[in-house]
Amino acid sequence: MLAACTEVSDRKYHGSGAPLGRTSETATDREGPVPPRPPPEPSGPSGSRPRGGKTRVRRQTPPGGVGKTTLIQKVTQALKSSGIPIDGFYTEEVREGGRRTGFDVVTLSGKRGPLSRVSSDSSTSRREYRVGQYVVDLVSFEQLVLPMLRNVNHGSDAEKKVCVIDEIGKMELFSQAFIQAVRQTLTGSGTVVLGTIPVPKGKPLDLVEEIRSRKDVKVFNVSKENRNSILQDVLAAVESCRK
Repeated sequence: MLAACTEVSDRKYHGSGAPLGRTSETATDREGPVPPRPPPEPSGPSGSRPRGGKTRVRRQTPPGGVGKTTLIQKVTQALKSSGIPIDGFYTEEVREGGRRTGFDVVTLSGKRGPLSRVSSDSSTSRREYRVGQYVVDLVSFEQLVLPMLRNVNHGSDAEKKVCVIDEIGKMELFSQAFIQAVRQTLTGSGTVVLGTIPVPKGKPLDLVEEIRSRKDVKVFNVSKENRNSILQDVLAAVESCRK
């Protein structure tokens, strides 16, 4: 099984928060205090080897918008064209009048829903999850992503399916159910995981560090210079892990 995770800093973070994904031309796009009572990530074994002992893959990139979601989409299309069963989701920025107003979750089956939106209200309620100026829509995210991950996990081992998870970042990790589903997917024997994780910076996120330290995970560093040439390497790694 392969966990192809691209460590990217498309959504850039500063200060006490860890840098976690989505494109950012500025240093404040997804920066900010966490909610007063964010759900703690459950502890788990770091670097543990899942059942089956298959090699996984991750990709990681330096700070700045490097087009990692575009790369994920190219890999996805290539795998679909080859007839490989694939499911999952990616995140896409939302713009209004040339200004970024949030991020959407888009599943490979075509469903779309809000992941986060900009909020002008600086106050934080007890049930509100924030990353900088963005308020995370946890209900929408879970309604789209969790059924897909459960379906992948309950699939047949006869032919390994590829599961795209773009991304495993700070916004997504407010969901304890998502954390559990990702762990279950990573330890399954019938799924190759192609995902994205943020570059290590600032306060680490437990699940991200757990994934990064796994011995069955291969990491690809994605940059503006190699984002086109690395496509074939990622496809080859996915194919290798399906054998």
